[in-house]
Amino acid sequence: MSSASRIELLSPRLANQIAAGEVVERPASVIKELLENSLDSGARRIDVEVEQGGVKLLKVRDDGSGIASDDLPLALARHATSKIRDLEDLERVMSLGFRGEALASISSVARLTLTSRTRDAQQAWQVETEGRDMAPRVQPAAHPVGTSVEVRDLFFNTPARRKFLKTEKTEFDHLQEVIRRLALARFDVGFHLRHNGKSILSLHEAPDELSRARRVGAICGPGFLEQALPIEIERNGLRLWGWVGLPTFSRSQADLQYFFVNGRAVRDKLVAHAVRQAYRDVLFNGRHPTFVLFLELDPTGVDVNVHPTKHEVRFRDGRMVHDFLYGTLHRALADVRPDDQVAAPAATEEIIRATGLQAGEFGPQGEMRLSAAVLEQPLAAPSASPAGSGYQYNYTPRPTASVPVEEAREVYREFYSPLANAQPAPLPESERDIPRWATPWRN
Repeated sequence: MSSASRIELLSPRLANQIAAGEVVERPASVIKELLENSLDSGARRIDVEVEQGGVKLLKVRDDGSGIASDDLPLALARHATSKIRDLEDLERVMSLGFRGEALASISSVARLTLTSRTRDAQQAWQVETEGRDMAPRVQPAAHPVGTSVEVRDLFFNTPARRKFLKTEKTEFDHLQEVIRRLALARFDVGFHLRHNGKSILSLHEAPDELSRARRVGAICGPGFLEQALPIEIERNGLRLWGWVGLPTFSRSQADLQYFFVNGRAVRDKLVAHAVRQAYRDVLFNGRHPTFVLFLELDPTGVDVNVHPTKHEVRFRDGRMVHDFLYGTLHRALADVRPDDQVAAPAATEEIIRATGLQAGEFGPQGEMRLSAAVLEQPLAAPSASPAGSGYQYNYTPRPTASVPVEEAREVYREFYSPLANAQPAPLPESERDIPRWATPWRN
């Protein structure tokens, strides 16, 4: 840097584009931020329309609480949010988004139109902006109660970043995976996805146990439910519930692993280590377990503000969380004997019939091909959940027993003996296994 260089403030446009580098990586990043905003607004139905893998068009429409007309320009400003007010709110974050950067970052690298109407407003209002000038334009519009966000021509003004995008199929696969994770996190919300004019995914609200299992089967495949153990345990302020796949249903890659903390999908190394240790004695090298698990705890015990995309979290007492997860899963797997039968055929068939899926009923891009009867089947209205609060899960597992696993018995006999006598593995202190941010907070 030359001695003549002076310090200057970055222009708002350049600052937003730099911030977009952290938040907006690809179309899947955009859809994640938009869907999280819809969920935080109390939406019970979300429709997503995509063209060309999300590069040409991403449109999200919800029936949430909407945005007041005076707040529309602020919605596109950086660090403007309705979700936190002070430090105390930040320490008890229950909303999925709270940084106030997403829409500003997206609008800096795309053409964005936001249309919204609140319940007590006489009409809707619309704000438009493009990455070139970042000047919002507000005008009246026609729209029902709720919000629609339309994002066109992603990275149109940053061609260097557009070159890093993959093929249309690859980008759409990433986008669809984001929707699947959120659909598992929020059973009380209906999700509908269209790609290039074709209906790909249609999931209705799932207020009861059977409809939740139907959604899990639609996303993870009916084979997962046939080979999974339902679990639910609560101890020391921690509650873990969901489904864990039997060792016989392991996979060659970690592509069927969903973990949620207070309704937020996370990829946490401490959690991954606890799960890996629980399966250590019953899986071959190179195999990966399958699970859909939900951990609920006091929001003050977890910090979600450790990464711009909020994929990572940090637990206040990481050792307690690790031991709780390890112990719960280890005992659940140890209780499975070689001669045990794991799921009732009648219940499994009921779920598969309700799901409308059979083996192989997935499209070339992984999309779920639900039958018309399933799509039109009405569901009972779910219990109300206050807008902006965390979704309260009311899952109550039903004891089931019986799809035989004849081909796995010999393998189980070999592994069950060391599993039954195994001692809980200590949490490693090595920074190589558990990074610094995953260890308990230090004063």
